[in-house]
Amino acid sequence: MSESYNADKIVVLEGLSAVRKRPAMYIGDTGFKGMHHLAFEVIDNSIDEAMGGFCDFIEVIINFDNSISIEDNGRGFPIDEHKGSGKSALEVVMTTLHAGGKFDNSSYKVSGGLHGVGVSCVNALAEYLEVKVFRNGNIHHQSYVKGDVTSKLEVVGDTEKTGSFLKFLPDEEIFGTIPWDFDYLSKKLRELAFLNKGLKIRIAEKATGKEHVFEYKGGIVSFVQYLNKSRRTLTEEPFYLKSEKNDLIIEVAMAYNASYDETVLTFVNNINTKEGGTHLTGFRSALTKTINDYAKTSNLLKDKDQLTGGDVREGLVAVLSIKIPDPQFEGQTKMKLGNSEVKGIVESLFGYLFRQFLDENPSWAKEIINKAVVASQAREAAKKARELTRRKSTLDSFSLPGKLTDCSSKDPSECELYLVEGDSAGGSAKQGRDRRFQAILPLRGKILNVEKARLHKILKNEEIRTMLTAFGTNIGEDFDIEKTRYHKIIIMTDADVDGAHIRTLLLTFFYKYLRGLIENGHIYIAQPPLYKFKVGKKETYFYRDEELQDHLRNNPGIKYSLQRYKGLGEMNADQLWDTTMDPETRTLKQVQIVDEIEAAEIFTVLMGDQVEPRREFIKKYAKEVTNLDI
Repeated sequence: MSESYNADKIVVLEGLSAVRKRPAMYIGDTGFKGMHHLAFEVIDNSIDEAMGGFCDFIEVIINFDNSISIEDNGRGFPIDEHKGSGKSALEVVMTTLHAGGKFDNSSYKVSGGLHGVGVSCVNALAEYLEVKVFRNGNIHHQSYVKGDVTSKLEVVGDTEKTGSFLKFLPDEEIFGTIPWDFDYLSKKLRELAFLNKGLKIRIAEKATGKEHVFEYKGGIVSFVQYLNKSRRTLTEEPFYLKSEKNDLIIEVAMAYNASYDETVLTFVNNINTKEGGTHLTGFRSALTKTINDYAKTSNLLKDKDQLTGGDVREGLVAVLSIKIPDPQFEGQTKMKLGNSEVKGIVESLFGYLFRQFLDENPSWAKEIINKAVVASQAREAAKKARELTRRKSTLDSFSLPGKLTDCSSKDPSECELYLVEGDSAGGSAKQGRDRRFQAILPLRGKILNVEKARLHKILKNEEIRTMLTAFGTNIGEDFDIEKTRYHKIIIMTDADVDGAHIRTLLLTFFYKYLRGLIENGHIYIAQPPLYKFKVGKKETYFYRDEELQDHLRNNPGIKYSLQRYKGLGEMNADQLWDTTMDPETRTLKQVQIVDEIEAAEIFTVLMGDQVEPRREFIKKYAKEVTNLDI
């Protein structure tokens, strides 16, 4: 080795410099989500005050300079001197990792922020940050730049209110120029308002004048009703319980609708545990056992028959929220609860009270059990259909669908599959593609609307079976992301109403039954041009009406010819390659799920059987449509 490796090479990062050096270790990434995570870290402190009963109003303001302000009417950060440091408790919390009131059970019985890195990380990654504390009749103020203190904690005025105000600007050196997303923040704040009955949250954006106020008197019952608002429900009122055992508080609200989906949202101390955990396991176990026991004792199910968890959860919309003093999450992301004792507590509390409810509401019970029995019958039919699909999808390449023109590469990481609307466009795509890594699968017409069908019916659809065989992943319980034959599956449809409909049907199918392909970043949408603009022999393609209009405004009096593409089939192979398929020049949009709740609602509204919600959606968003042909 050319250099010695000794103690002189060991660098100790003091204070918050470690956060600035490796920000992704603390907030996940330095992109959109990481920056917005900063706001949620501050908001979570206010939510902890609300959970403790000290706060009932939170305000979030997006300012003109892209800074953001969060204020609450809680107790306010402590400002007295911290023993041992000689600094105020506020300064210690703002500048020291793993410092906070969440480690002291007397300050917060339950809380979401447990690691003590939240607000100090925000400070470290902010270009500037200022905090005001309303406490003891005074307004206390202190400011920071990139984590360093720039002013003393001082009294700057009098006040009768209590609480904290924190304003910061994300550091451009870390995040670039990412703007705050009003809608993204609003969705999270709406969720928090549902989970904290009686809490009022206001968010406003100064530049646009947008504003929302969230306040739900019904708490998670209102949440369930909100999730079901575009669906036909089977029961008039949701079932609701709240109970407590061994310092664990459990709240459950649930109702059934006529769909074939399951929507169960779980929370621990207001943290969305998207990967579930022991609380979800206990809830599901008790739900299945209780419904089976009730069905048999009420002669709604034969003794030898048994409903599975999937059967009893078809059409279920539920919110499970627990509060616990010392939650143990699996990983810093806090996506999954690991406390082993929680399973038994949730199972016993929910099982006992839900059985009591079924005994007292036999019509409610009969409705959901009848639905579960039909789901059981459909499950058996789907099992047989999946077996057939599995056998086909595991065959060698010589038995792949006849309509599929495969690529020569067998490395999924470099392979692309284009799902193309119609044989005409499919022909151009086959001629224009790069045969080494691009495969083409033409689709005939519109696939089945999977929002309105159970799995066994879906698997009878020829186009869907063809796609599944090509993908190699299978479906439902047999879905295996590791068997994906293409790491890019690209939807390429015409830029008209029919194309948009086919695209929506395909996205509904992926979202409902092959969501792993979306979550792992495998689904894309191609962007074919709308116009070919020709001046002399020079051809230019425009993908949006606005691009064409801007070009014409910037070149008045120019002589040109213009072709409006009604379909992909109007382009020859070279044009399709140059505009839509060439990795060097094409534009692909990756399909991502930013908000699960909104995504589920949009698919239900657009593809479900309720006409009125769809009509309202079209009225609301008609002006934003960019590819509508009349």
